[in-house]
Amino acid sequence: MKPNSGTLVINIMNGGKAEAYEGVYQCTARNERGAAVSNNIVIRPSRSPLWTKEKLEPNHVREGDSLVLHCRPPVGLPPPIIFWMDNAFQRLPQSERVSQGLNGDLYFSNVQPEDTREDYICYARFNHTQTIQQKQPISVKVFSMDSLNDTIAANLSDTDIYGAKPVTERQPVLLTPTGSTSTKVELRGNVLLLECIAAGLPTPVIRWIKEGGELPANRTFFENFKKTLKIIDVSEADSGNYKCIARNTLGSVHHVISVTVKAAPYWITAPRNLVLSPGEDGTLICRANGNPKPSISWLANGVPIAIAQEDPSRKVDGDTIIFSHVQERSSAVYQCNASNEYGYLLANAFVNVLAEPPRILTPANKLYQVIADSPALLDCAYFGSPKPEIEWFKGVKGSILRGNEYVFHDNGTLEIPVAQKNSAGTYTCVARNELGKIQNEVQLEIKDPTMIIKQPEYKVIQRYGQASFECIIKHDSTLLPTVTWLKDNDELPDDERFLVGKDNLTIMNVTDKDDGTYTCIVNTTLDSVSASAVLTVVARPNPPFDLELTGQLERSIELSWIPGDENNSPITNFVIEYEDALHEPGVWHYQTEVPGTQTTVQLKLSPYVNYSFRVIAVNKIGRSQPSEPSEQYLTKSASPDENPANVQGIGSEPDNLVITWEPLKGFQSNGPGLQYKVSWRQKDVDDEWTSVIVANVSKYIVSGTPTFVPYEIKVQALNDLGYAPEPSEVIGHSGEDLPMVAPGNVQVHVINSTLAKVQWDPVPLKTVRGNLQGYKVYYWKVQSLSRRSRRHVEKKILTFRGNKTFGMLPGLEPYSSYKLNVRVVNGKGEGPASPDKVFKTPEGVPSSPSFLKITNPTLDSLTLEWGSPTHPNGVLTSYTLKFQPINNTHELGPLVEIRIPANESSLILKNLNYSTRYKFYFNAQTSVGSGSQITEEAVTIMDEAMASRQVDIATQGWFIGLMCAVALLILILLIVCFIRRNKGGKYPVKEKEDAHADPEIQPMKEDDGTFGEYRLFSFVSSAPF
Repeated sequence: MKPNSGTLVINIMNGGKAEAYEGVYQCTARNERGAAVSNNIVIRPSRSPLWTKEKLEPNHVREGDSLVLHCRPPVGLPPPIIFWMDNAFQRLPQSERVSQGLNGDLYFSNVQPEDTREDYICYARFNHTQTIQQKQPISVKVFSMDSLNDTIAANLSDTDIYGAKPVTERQPVLLTPTGSTSTKVELRGNVLLLECIAAGLPTPVIRWIKEGGELPANRTFFENFKKTLKIIDVSEADSGNYKCIARNTLGSVHHVISVTVKAAPYWITAPRNLVLSPGEDGTLICRANGNPKPSISWLANGVPIAIAQEDPSRKVDGDTIIFSHVQERSSAVYQCNASNEYGYLLANAFVNVLAEPPRILTPANKLYQVIADSPALLDCAYFGSPKPEIEWFKGVKGSILRGNEYVFHDNGTLEIPVAQKNSAGTYTCVARNELGKIQNEVQLEIKDPTMIIKQPEYKVIQRYGQASFECIIKHDSTLLPTVTWLKDNDELPDDERFLVGKDNLTIMNVTDKDDGTYTCIVNTTLDSVSASAVLTVVARPNPPFDLELTGQLERSIELSWIPGDENNSPITNFVIEYEDALHEPGVWHYQTEVPGTQTTVQLKLSPYVNYSFRVIAVNKIGRSQPSEPSEQYLTKSASPDENPANVQGIGSEPDNLVITWEPLKGFQSNGPGLQYKVSWRQKDVDDEWTSVIVANVSKYIVSGTPTFVPYEIKVQALNDLGYAPEPSEVIGHSGEDLPMVAPGNVQVHVINSTLAKVQWDPVPLKTVRGNLQGYKVYYWKVQSLSRRSRRHVEKKILTFRGNKTFGMLPGLEPYSSYKLNVRVVNGKGEGPASPDKVFKTPEGVPSSPSFLKITNPTLDSLTLEWGSPTHPNGVLTSYTLKFQPINNTHELGPLVEIRIPANESSLILKNLNYSTRYKFYFNAQTSVGSGSQITEEAVTIMDEAMASRQVDIATQGWFIGLMCAVALLILILLIVCFIRRNKGGKYPVKEKEDAHADPEIQPMKEDDGTFGEYRLFSFVSSAPF
């Protein structure tokens, strides 16, 4: 036995024999308070005996019969593991027909010729001794009645030979277990194994049921091709009748196994240590169950209690020991033994009689720190006998803690289920019994919880892009947080592409291996929070591969492929392209496309094409690289399936017809020697078709045709194997010539000064000599009627499409003389012009005067000069002048209007106010009305004496100061006026041009005394020389 230890060491390495130590051992520990004992420990040496020698006869079996090869391994300790192998140490294959039983035997439900062999070997492996024992090989020979020969017949009796029948089917028969019923006992908590193996031909199928109940879910398993029923962790409820049914096409057989679950003793209530003070009462309870029910026996200090030292305070009542008014001498170790035929339980319980004042084991002033809204557990570990009573106080002079907001545990711990900020402070634990009292203080601090206020978010990033996850936190200022990032609950890869910042994680140049869940974990000494987000790396799909062509026909073929990796973005469709190595090698053309869920497609083919195909996968990110090309497939030649498209007949000259078409593409030719048969005949004339065969071109010119007559045209493709189907006919026309006649009866109706309507009679269609495209009207201004001056003639053209015979001429100049003519237009050009037609436009309103100039300002007069309108648009009758004063606040005064004869070009306005700004509005009139106006502003000068004085004063310093003060006052007044204007609406400077634009809508402020009294005025005009 080891020193200072209860460990017993048995060493047989130095030549001892294990058998010498075989037996049952038990350990006893003893001191002055009592003795405790251990469970029994059984020591048995392991054994791996050899197989007993036996003479094994060869097994001669008829095909279809059942067979059992017995293993019968030697009895070892622990039992060996059995398996069957051949001479090459290869496990023999097992199936529903051939399988190993629980006892190690090899069962054949029916033998077949392939079962013939001479090396059926049973092996027993003893794990504890690490040895394998081998049985002698067993020989099996399977005979078929159809192949019996003389050699085999010599080894069989005449009855066996001539009474044998061909292989026939047989209904099932159980090989194990035998009979119709059997029993099985298993212990509670163990694994229940039930077995049924049947013979028969065809091989029977096994099914299991429990009579009167269901097989337990989640604990039932089938092994050995359903021949073995396995139920784990069995209990008494698993007792009952289990039926196995073997069935084939000829019938069935069954066997009922009655299972009884027994139980070694198990604890219901194990005895616990008991601490009592002198004079107290107590009990030790030992309750156990089992099947059969275990018996309870008590020991004291390892001695049966019946013969142990007498203790008047002790009374045994079955599974309970009752203690009354104990004394210190009552201290002892009691053992409870619960036993039945399947095992036993042994437990030690120490009854300790003590008289101790309270002691608190929790360190004084221990600091507890918890997170707000979390439970707080304040320890008050204590010891004493009798058991002390525990009370808690808060603060120095606090009252005893009570109420639902606290939980008081039996071990003295105070629990605050939801600690708040006001829960912080000093807490006092008081322990008292009849022998004394003691107290201890602890401190509680409440910290703010750590929170992730911005969590990482789900990211979908393209390959080689950049991903960034944020993790912004808020925490208690007294706690030091640490932030850790994980990928798929493991450390981040050791890769310089991963950049961990203060509150983020950035991944540069993401690759497919970066896919996963990224978690931000924030730890403090008191709490931990985390948040996760998934990174999905997407990319264009990988190209498809393994293209295969099947089902080759003359005009179709099936193409199949295997999709490449979609790279986390589902494939939406596949694009199939083809190459024609015969006509356009190296050029790939679009063939078709299919949904992303499809990996085969039936393709239509054209004759005389050497096809190769490739497939491109497409997802939301883009297109994959093309797959490797498929093998080539050359289709047979055939006559063309189609004729040229877009056949047209249009003459380029008056005496020809140019026939054009779109040639067939290479793969449309369907064979070598592509040509075209071009046919034509004049429409509505009883002519025969004229045809020519031309090479692979796109145009043919027919000469000597009448001018612009319709032709029926058709173009047919042909090659060395024949013609395409009969083509459809199209209508064309020979060449056009210029029209022969001009439109007649041209009339003009003037609508107003700028708009006229022209109309004409259509020309006869035969004279058009082509497609009538419309009519062109040429018109030009001859002269202005107001000036009688000629200028460069600029002709204007208006085109009216189709057979229209009238039109409008906009944008004419008023009071002018115009000419026009009309011409018919076809595809060749214009016909002759109609005779010129003259028309005149009436007067209109004039444009504004060309200028208005104001000169020679005096104290009370201004001189106005102007130019006549650039476009008088008629005979001028007069000019109109309107003017009005403007005061310092930009308000308008009364409006004065003057009529001026048309032959005047200047005017002197007198009797004006001095130093006053005036605004002038000036326009011209014809008999039609007034034209647009021109505006100007001017100011009369101030009094000359006042001006002189101003010059003298302006040189004085005091005047300069006064002017500064006045300027400041004016600024204040302007601000006040601006505010009033916003409320009442005065005349703002920035809008004066707009506000003065139209004097007709300006209000007349006759009651406003701002302008004083206007005097009479006179004017002097001068006529131009």
